[in-house]
Amino acid sequence: MSTLAPETPAHLPPTDLANHCRSIASRARQASIELASVTGAEKSACLRAAAAQIRADAAEILAANQLDLAAAPGYGLSPAAIDRLTLDAKRLESIAAGVEAVALQSDPVGEVLEESTRPNGLIIRKVRVPLGVVFFIYESRPNVTADAAAVALAAGNAIILRGGKEAAHSSARIVQSIRQAIAASGLPTDCVQLVDTADRAAVGHFLTMDDCIDIAIPRGGESLIRRVCAEATMPVLKHFSGNCHVYVDKAADLAMARAITINAKCQRMGVCNAAESLLVHRAVAARFLPEIASALAEHGVEIVGDEATRSLVPGAGVATEADFAAEFLGPKISVAVVDSLDAAIEHVNRYGSRHTDTIVTADHSAADRFTTRVDTAVAMVNASTRFNDGGEMGLGAEIGISTDKLHARGPCGARELTTYKYVVIGTGQTRG
Repeated sequence: MSTLAPETPAHLPPTDLANHCRSIASRARQASIELASVTGAEKSACLRAAAAQIRADAAEILAANQLDLAAAPGYGLSPAAIDRLTLDAKRLESIAAGVEAVALQSDPVGEVLEESTRPNGLIIRKVRVPLGVVFFIYESRPNVTADAAAVALAAGNAIILRGGKEAAHSSARIVQSIRQAIAASGLPTDCVQLVDTADRAAVGHFLTMDDCIDIAIPRGGESLIRRVCAEATMPVLKHFSGNCHVYVDKAADLAMARAITINAKCQRMGVCNAAESLLVHRAVAARFLPEIASALAEHGVEIVGDEATRSLVPGAGVATEADFAAEFLGPKISVAVVDSLDAAIEHVNRYGSRHTDTIVTADHSAADRFTTRVDTAVAMVNASTRFNDGGEMGLGAEIGISTDKLHARGPCGARELTTYKYVVIGTGQTRG
């Protein structure tokens, strides 16, 4: 069983590295062909076994995580990054439960999307099938290792995992548990592989292998994602940043707006679905802004705002154009006062990243206009942006959140890692 051994040399000679990556991709391709005919019940049983194995291996996984945490200062990780890296018993149980949640989802593979019969008797079926092989490049979050492997497997795909070096020990130990469960379940073990070299050149090699890899999914900083988009010879599923907005409408319940804003911004600041921008209708700004500013200050959040905001919140700094477009991933938020619902929509569409945007309002027509006209992957009404999450939206787990419009948008679970093929059934028809 091959897993990432942290002591593996970081660099191989260029020719050896290229051949090594080719071997991983080829084995993944073969595994994906075998996995395509595995039943939903078999995949579900394997995922349940993987969750059980993660629980059984908890002590070893947590010990591996301690090695990563000990090395974290040497990588210059921020407090938010260290928080994402850290595992404890509760978080590990959440990882196992997430794998189980994927196992409970209905199998998307084989679903007949459309069926018709032609005048000549041909039966035309449009059938959901796996994408094939996923190359997944992601940041140092051990939970993502398990989520991605589970979602890919549930959709009948093989996955090549390229995690951050900062989580090498944790990811390796989690993958070891998952592969053990896959082998015990009789499925092709190479449907889940972790790249066993820290050499960044390996990513470039994989991105040229469109003969073996069907889709690349980068999940991390914007520079990584832009590199993948520039170099990939296969389709890329991604989002560049998460500049998420909360808009407090003139018809908002202000107590609700306060709770949603604080949760969206402060519940976990270093994630892509945390709110980074707050828009407030001028009709309620004088009542709402001083109160929310005080509440945000209690959480250590710095406010930068437009002139109207600064007149109501004396301690606020000046918001620049860059601030309104920024993903802060920390204790800072941009705030603007808008004159109308349409002005709020215009602001979101100008500065937003098409990730997640929410309106707080009791006016159903305002909510409908906002959700219809805002160009975003997930438009919310009277709910925190933090609910743009695979588990929270019923997908069990997610491999990422897409702000693309093709081929999937929003949180991507097993169903989003499928495509379709046409199956045509005849009784000997020939074309005249």
